[in-house]
Amino acid sequence: MMQRRTTLKAISAAAAASSVGALGASAALANPNAPIRIGVLHSLSGTMAISETALKDTVLMAVEEINGRGGVLGRRLEAVVVDPASNWPLFAELARRLLTQDRVAAVFGCWTSVSRKAVLPVFEELNGLLYYPVQYEGEEMSPNVFYTGAAPNQQAIPAVEYLMSPDGGAARRFVLLGTDYVYPRTTNRILRAFLRTRGVGSADIMEEYTPFGHSDYQTIIARIRQFAGQGVKTTVISTINGDSNVPFYRELGNQGVRATDVPVMAFSVGEEELRGVDTRPLVGHLAAWNYFMSLQNPANAEFIRKWTAFARARNIAGHRERPLTNDPMEATYIGINMWRQAVEQARSIEVDRVRVAMRGQTFQAPSGFQVRMDDRNHHLHKPVFVGEVRADGQFNVVWRTRATVRAQPWSPFIEGNDRRPETPQRTR
Repeated sequence: MMQRRTTLKAISAAAAASSVGALGASAALANPNAPIRIGVLHSLSGTMAISETALKDTVLMAVEEINGRGGVLGRRLEAVVVDPASNWPLFAELARRLLTQDRVAAVFGCWTSVSRKAVLPVFEELNGLLYYPVQYEGEEMSPNVFYTGAAPNQQAIPAVEYLMSPDGGAARRFVLLGTDYVYPRTTNRILRAFLRTRGVGSADIMEEYTPFGHSDYQTIIARIRQFAGQGVKTTVISTINGDSNVPFYRELGNQGVRATDVPVMAFSVGEEELRGVDTRPLVGHLAAWNYFMSLQNPANAEFIRKWTAFARARNIAGHRERPLTNDPMEATYIGINMWRQAVEQARSIEVDRVRVAMRGQTFQAPSGFQVRMDDRNHHLHKPVFVGEVRADGQFNVVWRTRATVRAQPWSPFIEGNDRRPETPQRTR
């Protein structure tokens, strides 16, 4: 609480001097030799730091790489990093500061949907640009957000289709286990509706939620084992976020829940979240993403090489000894590079011009696919992969799409979505 009060006092003091700061920022932007500022809005402390810190460092790596090639429009990039500390109202306050005081050209940030929902009114009010790099529940399109993570039809739906297939074990009972906030609840609402179309009734679905930072999964996993002991193939769909994944996976191992018996399919667990876990008992459990570090292709080899060199040069905790890449890092890297391309195409950092130039941007992604920003809905066309946990904490890819998949921000399994607009609509 004391840290939050101190931060809020600092923001209030900055706001009091905003007129001076705005003039200074405007003067700097008018100077063709001044750096172009971009904002980095990720939790570097609190429950989400385990996932978000690496995304901040990915932006810094990309900035260093872009500056090494001459910058953007002949100007260096300067990253303004803030720490919203896994505090959702603070995300909004710091987003406003980045746009009004620091005068950033774009912001790269947020992980949880609750943080994105907190900042969305700020970006729409001030006409800022947010590049959001994490899979999410859909049911949103904003002219002020470019979504470089997956929509449900690019992760959740294909993952469950795989689990119900013979190759995925032909599951017929499902545990929907998540952190208690908008992403897990909305995703599971979509999955329930999808499962109904496949003949799965309510009696064959168990749904449980835990708060952020939850650490005691002993009772929940015991209930899962009981639910699964009905002679019908059962699987767990996990939308647990943040550092709660560490005790969840440890308890799976403690209770001997093996992938051959009750496989777990995770939507928010990748290489970084498994860093602090003994993954040997978890071999065969699953995750669905649009990228894995283990993918073998030239673009990924180069991405890993760059990250390894950057992490060791910057002495990044954990990554100096064991550099890891993951899906949201890839989505972050794609986002900043697409923004760079759009700025250069528009010959401007003005939001309205960059927004138009973003349409149809392509990038050779570390996934091995050329991804494209949709011409209409502000979402990437992305491949989909399902991976099995290996003993070393990496993933073996067991299923993949042959081509990229166009995002459906409005799920067809939610009633009334067929009447939704196909392009982002201004609300202000």
